[in-house]
Amino acid sequence: MSEQSDPLSRRGFLIAGGGAAAALVALGTGGSAVAATRDAGVLTGPAAGTVAQAASTVRRATAVDFMNPLTGALTTSPDTACGKTFPGAVIPFGLVQLSPDTVSGGDNGSGYSADMTTIEGFSFLHLGGIGCYGDLGNLQVMPETGALVTDRDSAKSPFDKSSEVAEAGYYSVELDRYKVKAELTAAERAGMLRFTFHEAGTGRLKVDLARRIGFDGSHTVTQKLKLVDSTTVEGSMSADRSGGGWICGNGPTYTVYFSMKFQQPIKTLGTWDGDKVSTTLTEQNSASDSAGFFVEFPVQAGQQVLTKAGISFTSVEGARGNLADSISGWDFGAVETKARGAWSAVAAKVEATGGTDKQREIFYSALYHTMIDPRISSDADGASRFGNGPIRHDGFTQRTVFSGWDVFRAQFPLLSIVDEQVISDQINTLVALTDSGAVKGLARWELLGTDTDTMVGDPAVNVISEAYLKGIRGFDVEKAYGYCRDVAMGPAERSNRNDFQNWTKLGYCVDTSLSKTLENSYSDFALARFAEAAGHGADSTALDKTSQNYRNIFNKDVGWFRGRNADGSWMGDQDGCVESNPEQQGWFVPHDVEGLVELLGGRDNFNTRLNDIFEQTPPADMMKWNEKYNHSNEPVHQMAFMFVHTGAPWLTQKWSRYICENAYSTGPAGLAGNDDCGQMSAWYVMAASGFYPVSPASTVYALGSPLFPEVTYSTSRGTRFTVEALGNSDTNIYVQSAKLNGKTLRRAWITHQEIIAGGKLTLVMGPNPNKSWGSDPADAPPASVPPVAPARSRQGHGGHGGHGHHG
Repeated sequence: MSEQSDPLSRRGFLIAGGGAAAALVALGTGGSAVAATRDAGVLTGPAAGTVAQAASTVRRATAVDFMNPLTGALTTSPDTACGKTFPGAVIPFGLVQLSPDTVSGGDNGSGYSADMTTIEGFSFLHLGGIGCYGDLGNLQVMPETGALVTDRDSAKSPFDKSSEVAEAGYYSVELDRYKVKAELTAAERAGMLRFTFHEAGTGRLKVDLARRIGFDGSHTVTQKLKLVDSTTVEGSMSADRSGGGWICGNGPTYTVYFSMKFQQPIKTLGTWDGDKVSTTLTEQNSASDSAGFFVEFPVQAGQQVLTKAGISFTSVEGARGNLADSISGWDFGAVETKARGAWSAVAAKVEATGGTDKQREIFYSALYHTMIDPRISSDADGASRFGNGPIRHDGFTQRTVFSGWDVFRAQFPLLSIVDEQVISDQINTLVALTDSGAVKGLARWELLGTDTDTMVGDPAVNVISEAYLKGIRGFDVEKAYGYCRDVAMGPAERSNRNDFQNWTKLGYCVDTSLSKTLENSYSDFALARFAEAAGHGADSTALDKTSQNYRNIFNKDVGWFRGRNADGSWMGDQDGCVESNPEQQGWFVPHDVEGLVELLGGRDNFNTRLNDIFEQTPPADMMKWNEKYNHSNEPVHQMAFMFVHTGAPWLTQKWSRYICENAYSTGPAGLAGNDDCGQMSAWYVMAASGFYPVSPASTVYALGSPLFPEVTYSTSRGTRFTVEALGNSDTNIYVQSAKLNGKTLRRAWITHQEIIAGGKLTLVMGPNPNKSWGSDPADAPPASVPPVAPARSRQGHGGHGGHGHHG
């Protein structure tokens, strides 16, 4: 999700407010806001923001060194490169994201933008790459010296951009106003901060309990704190819609509990509630938009002051247990080393060999961003809850932040290769959320136990169906299937499908007609394959029929898709779409490319029309919101790979490479659009590897043009799959021939089964298209292939294991 079509959209808000387009001149499309190697003590790229200075480079020893959390960390441009990522410390899928905050309000969902010049604090929870106004940002810590300043805006400090260091699992910066160096690192359910006070005097750590990220500079609505002992403060912060936060749909209601410890005894504990400040209270219950506590210590010049906190969504006891489980001691370096090790393990899951340093930084930074959500939300002891609902003890790890409309396209397909467990956990969470009664149907965009109902389509159906077809189990198959069926087929009282009444009565949607009809059609195809494989033949037949409903909005008189009104009349040529236009959205028929070819009058017409869109999108537009190939948003993400289905795989090779080179770069302006909880980055990881799922539920991947001489995937099944591109270069972008495990491969596609079985795909590259390879209609990708068998260790964990074939 990258835009909202209302006055509060990213573009609308920034254009009305002037935006920060000038900052992009300073940042540059490829400016790295500090890729710094601390051990070497020198910069590895141009610094970001107001300095935008050139810097020296150093050799980076391992893959994890190429992960730059600052990639995409820009929120404020009205028309280009807003990745909206956060640069702080997190471990893969960790509950805690300890990161700097440069802003609380406006369309700055991550709470940080690299063009901003002041920091208001460091908070423990963030959302990365979201297309809405944000939420979380709770438990904000800010070091101070001098007079106490409780107001977070007044307490902001300018910071030295050249000092800013962001690495996997670590962040640091110098705060000019207070003469303090701040360092952050994170573990699974806790985080640690180390502050170095450069001048002697009184050191203060101010902890803002009211702060919350949101459109209007939101706040938590109640705050509690208690001094437990000489080194510990515990409490909670509750939030609901009256405190602002998420506004793109239903906002969540939740409570964040914390247990915060200080390494040295607290000399002074102070509290504030609005304008009232006290140094005598040991407890405080408040309901304010400005409240919190502060602790003070005498410090010597150069003294380090450490604090750490465990976070929980269930209870103070849960937070206390999470802290003990995640960070038991005070060795900052050990926590940082463990975090870095966790990211090194991620880097080993998808290993790229060769390429330029810039390509490797983009690749590994993208891989990094695919492994942040869906994050864990349960405690170390297994306790969890949805929002402020009852405490649960489920047999799976609960997860949150399911940006469904985005991530079903590439991020979940990527995880299906390298981390099946995350997918199983996510499906279990979605099913349990429906079981709880909190959600009708299946959550579309889940946040902290609330279906925000943001965006369109049935992404949970897509993800569950794809998982089953790829042999991923560990969830109640029949229950999950039943909920998917309710969404797609009703009855209406159990379905949350968009415009369900018109869909079932007319065979198309009227509300946002084009986008919703096409999304629903794909979901019915995905569920039809699930139904077929799981032994529900009658459902499969019915769903196959409705998966063809996309034809009902194809206007033969104009030769393209149009939104349609309830009376059957056609909408205007720019109407009926969400975050796209009809020319972009109309290509979203990934499950029946042959059917779309037929509607367009044959392969030549299809290829010409699709190719023209790319030809009309020059490099300068690839990092901008535009009316042609708009990589900034998800509806177009399969388009470059559709040529494989229509006998022109060389055009997929050409344009997938083109997008990799022109829609991605390094540094804060390195993403063409919101990262959308990993989708934008996952597209790059897969495309740069040389394959991509046009239709994820088909379990088929179209082959493109690998960026690297070799990429190796370590799969969840314990196998290794390598894509080798012989002779690959900036000019040798076209596949001349291919072999799979030593055998000649004529087709320009592979299956999920072939990937997880392990082996090697060898592509011989050259400077000119080989138009005979992969172009025979007999070698076109099928609509789907037989399902993958479950991993042996997971046999018997769910439902039927049918082996139906379609297409």
